Amino acid sequence: QIQPVESGGGLVQTGGSLRLSCATSQGTFSRRDMAWFRQAPGKTREFVAARRRDGHTYYRDSVKGRFAISRDSAKDTFYLQMNNLNAEDTAVYFCAAGTVILSQTRADSAYAYWGQGTQVTVSS
Repeated sequence: QIQPVESGGGLVQTGGSLRLSCATSQGTFSRRDMAWFRQAPGKTREFVAARRRDGHTYYRDSVKGRFAISRDSAKDTFYLQMNNLNAEDTAVYFCAAGTVILSQTRADSAYAYWGQGTQVTVSS
C-alpha cells in the first residue's frame, strides 16, 4: 500500500513558479510509475505529467516547456516544477502512483494510489 502526500501548492501571480512535492507516508514509490493530474473547478480531472519507472517523462501539450517532473530517489519523493504559470493552470493538483502499462500513462484510471491534492491558484 502506498499513500502519496502532496505539498507545495499556493497562490502565485501570473508568470510565477511553484514546485509541488509528492512524498509517501506509507510504502515506497520505488519501481512505480508516477504522475501528476489536476482538476479545475467544474472540469474533469486531466493529465499533467508522468514519469514512468524507466525514467521516460510525458507531458500534456499545454505545459510542455513550462513544467518538469522529476524524482529524488534518495528522498523517495517526486516533484513537479511549474514555471511561467498562467490562470489556466489554476486547479487542485494530485499526485498518483501505480504500475501502469505504457498506453495508459495518461489515464487517471490506471493509477491505483492517490494523494489528497494541493491547491494551486494563479492570479492575474
